[in-house]
Amino acid sequence: MVAVSKPGELPADTQNWTPRLLFSLASIMLLLEILAVSYIMVSMALPPIAAHYQTTQGAWLLTSFLLVGAVTGPLIGKLADMYGKRKLLLTCVAVAALGSFVSAVAPSYAVLILGRSLSGVLIPCVFLSYSLIRDIFPRKTIALAVSVATSGMGLIAIPAPFLTGWFIDNYGFRSIFWFFVIGLVVCGAMILVSTGESSVRLRSKLDLLGAILLGAGIAGILIAVSFGPSWGWTNGSTLAYLFGGIALVVAWLVSAGIVREPLVDLDVLRRRPILLTALGSGLAYGCSALFTVLLPMMAMTPAVLGLGYGFGVSAEGFAIFQAPIGGMVVVGGVVVGILVGRNVRPRLLMIIGLLLMSAGFLLTAQIHDNKALLLVFAGMTGAGMGLAYAAVPNLLIEAVPPQLQATTASIVSVSQSVIAAVLPVVAFTVMNNSYIAPIPLELTHGAFLYTDEGFQIAFLIGAVASGIGALLAAMLPRRIEQIQVPAAQIADDEAVIFAH
Repeated sequence: MVAVSKPGELPADTQNWTPRLLFSLASIMLLLEILAVSYIMVSMALPPIAAHYQTTQGAWLLTSFLLVGAVTGPLIGKLADMYGKRKLLLTCVAVAALGSFVSAVAPSYAVLILGRSLSGVLIPCVFLSYSLIRDIFPRKTIALAVSVATSGMGLIAIPAPFLTGWFIDNYGFRSIFWFFVIGLVVCGAMILVSTGESSVRLRSKLDLLGAILLGAGIAGILIAVSFGPSWGWTNGSTLAYLFGGIALVVAWLVSAGIVREPLVDLDVLRRRPILLTALGSGLAYGCSALFTVLLPMMAMTPAVLGLGYGFGVSAEGFAIFQAPIGGMVVVGGVVVGILVGRNVRPRLLMIIGLLLMSAGFLLTAQIHDNKALLLVFAGMTGAGMGLAYAAVPNLLIEAVPPQLQATTASIVSVSQSVIAAVLPVVAFTVMNNSYIAPIPLELTHGAFLYTDEGFQIAFLIGAVASGIGALLAAMLPRRIEQIQVPAAQIADDEAVIFAH
């Protein structure tokens, strides 16, 4: 682990929690909470947005946000290692605030999508935040700080439906984007005054070709996965985006092996701790996405339809099911922070987290007609999410030096985004092919419903995926040896580094 000391900044190796340190952590947490609530609130606002602009392309409003976040992540990570993580974090906040402003005043749907796309640079703020914390927070506080920052995002999901409904009902959908503008400006100002810059730098050239190839490849794959279910998997556009994206990623791999200073060092990416952390965390995030999509669909289905599941709750009424997930995500993160600070390896905590998620999926697949038990299973799954979320940055801190932290974390973030997009598509492809309930669409207002067996299969897919993630985490080395950075790539003006 590495901590950096610089006059006027937060860290000192013997320092513990201080008011300024707490304010800095609160600023970063608030930013990540806005990121979490952003996706939820815009998802809920899609119906009035689509009606206002008279469009049937509502999915692009969500996809563009995730797409830009995944595509720009590796480039932003590299720039952060080269020029400063705080600088890039504040730049992302500024661009996202501009994007929210554009969305708030958008005269057309195309302009709204442009604004939402700009806001997608909030997604890299997750790895930028814990990479910055790793560099500037005192050593004793790092494990708890990164764990709380990355797992605290689950808490905001509890009041989000109520807040969204209040905004839309009283001020219209544009008020949501004005809320983001104000929130991001406030967060940016708080981070500016409370959080110092990392003095760790990577001396490197920017691989623009690699950034274009990787970004375009990721974009192609995500577009194919996102729209394949509606376009059709054998549709020419779907296949063109999918295979074109794969070809571009392969071209990036070839170029990364040739270029002297690639966007991402393949030797680093191939190392077992990095590769397994990327895949395991991707499955954790993918399973989280699947659970948070399946559970509301199941709970909000009216029980009177006799499908063997459903409680007929409203979107606001679903908050009772969301509460144990969000609350236990935070609890899991705090547990990781405390235990890692006491020398418990994050590898073990990630294994436990993924096993808890697998158990939550498995139990929900078997018993989902009892509200009390379903709340327990949701809490169990949330605890697993929190443990897994918080274990990931702690694993990367063990494995990667600060000079490569943001770059490496950005690739892990791409894995999380891609698998989170793919896994729900896999589950719903299975459900759509074999398990659509034979109920007339006029009784469901045009929405497809699924049989009880369909939900069982979908939750079992999540259980298996979580189990595979736990197996990958178990394959991580018990003692992770940190990667060494060549001396030529460490900037001359780097501050004093304390390593242990």
